[in-house]
Order: sequence, then C-alpha cells, then structure tokens
Amino acid sequence: MSIKLLIADDHEVVRAGLKTLLAGTDIKVVAEASSGEQAVRLALKHEPDLVLMDIRMPEGDGLNALGRIKLDCPHMPVLILSTYDNPTYVARAVALGANGFLLKGTTKEKLLEGIRAVAQGQNVWTRDELRRVTGALATPRLAADVEVPLTQRESEVLRQLAFGLTNKEIALALHISYETVKEHVQHILRKIGVSDRTQAAVWAVRKGLV
Repeated sequence: MSIKLLIADDHEVVRAGLKTLLAGTDIKVVAEASSGEQAVRLALKHEPDLVLMDIRMPEGDGLNALGRIKLDCPHMPVLILSTYDNPTYVARAVALGANGFLLKGTTKEKLLEGIRAVAQGQNVWTRDELRRVTGALATPRLAADVEVPLTQRESEVLRQLAFGLTNKEIALALHISYETVKEHVQHILRKIGVSDRTQAAVWAVRKGLV
C-alpha cells in the first residue's frame, strides 16, 4: 500500500527533485504546494498520510502552516524539510507538534526512512535535536492569563524573532537599525523571563503570538 505524500516547498526545482527521488518507491506524491497557505488548503483537501514541509515560504511560512494543519487535523503527520539548521526553527517545530526535522542535505535513504516512519505515526527527532531544545521547552512560562507589558514594537520584534530571523533580518523587515533590534531583544528576554532567543520563540508559540 502506497504512502500518500503532500510536498510543500516554494521552489519548483526542489519539488521536481523530490518527485524524481521518490519515483519507483512506495511513496506517491498526491499534491504539491508552493506556499504555506496552499499547503494548509491541500492538506485538508487531499488528507495525505503525511506532509513534507519546507519552512521559508511565501503566504505563511511552513511553521505557521504546521500549526494550522495540527489545529484542523491533529493526527496528520508533518515532517519538516529545511535548508536551515536553526535551533529556533527546531524548537518551534517541536512545540507545534511536528514529527521530525530533516535538512535538505540529508541522504535519500534517511529521507525515505523518515517519511516511512512518520507515515506510521512515529517521530524521527534525534536525541541531539531534542537535547538542543529541551531547555527551551522546559522553561517555566507565565500563566496564560498573565499579561506581559511588551510594547507594540517589542511584540513585532518578538514575532520576527520567533520566525527565526536574525537581528539583521529583523532590522531590514521592520526598517529599524540593527542596534535598535538588539536593544528590543534584550528588553523582551528580560520581560518574559527567558535567557535566549530559542526560549523566547517557544514562549511566543505558547502564547499564540505566532
């Protein structure tokens, strides 16, 4: 019995390469998405056995799409396939319920193993990946009804930070200076009571800010 797969990646060359790689296997690509929005729509329409999801895409990134899919279809497995070995991305993926995180430089064998395992309902997180984010996920967080007095700009910076952007990228996105971003990040970490960006990203996810 074949495994029905939805591929979500904004690069046509990547999607074509994955289809070529999977040709002749028990894994059948039933749909392709080029944006986060499209990934959510096609996941609900085709109900695949799993979704292979890129992160950086237009119209809602892959992690936002992951969160929305898990909201509507909690049991649909999602495997992240990304270029970026970013601990913030890994932490958000764990927090949002992804079944694993593979890098695009992985081998064909590892990718096939990952897809098959996730399609059977397993997680393919490595011990090292989970160790990297355990501290962030275990960080005591404020009760949901406790309001943290973030300014509007700090909230904007926190959202961008949780999307995995660097300070330089946040500065460009918000049209503010790099130094201003650094200052905002320091204020945010202090106000929400965490010690690093990864913990801040997980806190933002749990508060529903991203």
